[in-house]
Amino acid sequence: MNRDELRELSKEELVELVLKLQRPAKTSRTSSRPPSTDRKEKRAASKPGGAKPGHKGHFRSLAEPPDQVVEHRPERCSGCGHVFAPDAPGEVVGAHDSVDLPPILPVVTRHQRLACACPGCGARVKADPLVAGSPFGPNIQALALYLKHVQHVSYQRLQAMFADVFSLTISQGALGNMFERRSAAFKDKKAVILARLRTARAVASDETGVRIEGVNAQHWVFRAPGVVLHEAAFSRAAQVVRDVMGGHRPAFWTSDRYSAQQGHGQRHQTCLAHLARDIAFALEVSEDPVPLRLKLWMDDVFALWRSLADIAASTVARKRRKLDDRIGRILCARSDCEVTSALLRKIANARDQLLTFLDAPDLVQPTNNDCERALRPAVINRKVTNGFRSSWAAHADAALRTVIDTERLAGVSPYHAIRNTIST
Repeated sequence: MNRDELRELSKEELVELVLKLQRPAKTSRTSSRPPSTDRKEKRAASKPGGAKPGHKGHFRSLAEPPDQVVEHRPERCSGCGHVFAPDAPGEVVGAHDSVDLPPILPVVTRHQRLACACPGCGARVKADPLVAGSPFGPNIQALALYLKHVQHVSYQRLQAMFADVFSLTISQGALGNMFERRSAAFKDKKAVILARLRTARAVASDETGVRIEGVNAQHWVFRAPGVVLHEAAFSRAAQVVRDVMGGHRPAFWTSDRYSAQQGHGQRHQTCLAHLARDIAFALEVSEDPVPLRLKLWMDDVFALWRSLADIAASTVARKRRKLDDRIGRILCARSDCEVTSALLRKIANARDQLLTFLDAPDLVQPTNNDCERALRPAVINRKVTNGFRSSWAAHADAALRTVIDTERLAGVSPYHAIRNTIST
């Protein structure tokens, strides 16, 4: 807006414009913006680091069993000067562990094809041709995949790390070929996980932006009990969800209010964490009492969710009716604040999706935080690497994340999930 346009505004319009400009900026607490975009406090005003007063100390527990035990005996008695023998009996009065890594060097196994002369007929017989393939064994491949996809190490840094730490020369081209060959094993496991997703009664979904071949694209995630599925796509449309679900329509679906994620389940649960952040922003910018009423209502919803395991079904039903009545009265309120009015419209549009989780608390949560946490590595990867240089790499990354996130639910670490997959 230029100077001439400002001159044409009325006094009331100018007041509204100034008030809008004075609103506090949205943060991770009042919106879906990531914490990394928040303004950092000045060092003088920030909280001091280290343990707080009264904090109980924590110490590293002793490893069991240790690989080696070294016993330390006193040399002589402080009373009479008696010299103790190296194997003198004693009791353990203190212990601590020292931990180190052995020298890290690659183990090279050379395979030689031999030709032998037959002592019976004198024929020269050669061994079967050696199987061609990558010279790097499964441990090296698993470590490379782990560092690339889980720790977001770039090709250049990965090449340097293998040279500096392991004294092993691997070109970036060899690393790329290694990842492309091994992607088939993860895609096979992803197909099995996808089949499980398509039978789930409750599914949650979310997506975030990525770059693939220099083009804006999307990284989708779908969660169900015991299942996490990642999908790379060049679209943010609902067709991606339909393609993934393959016609399956679960009983419950959880997501934010984005239209492409609506209508895929028989019933829907809107992510209340998103609405809670919108309410927090309205509290900051509005003097209207409605945002406070909404916050108190939301606090009671989360309190009920946390206590579901300890209260009877009749109590849950009674509290649900009260919450339903309260939100109905709040939504009937009128506000002169633009932010509060927009918030009321948003919540009214999700009126029948606010308390769905109470119908299946063992399957549905009131928030979509699990999906957001599953997307976080993709966001970090985007910030560190600026995306994928090829389409196959994006789909391979989605397949690998599907496997490690699903097996993590069963207590398997990401490295061991990768190692087990490429060994099958």
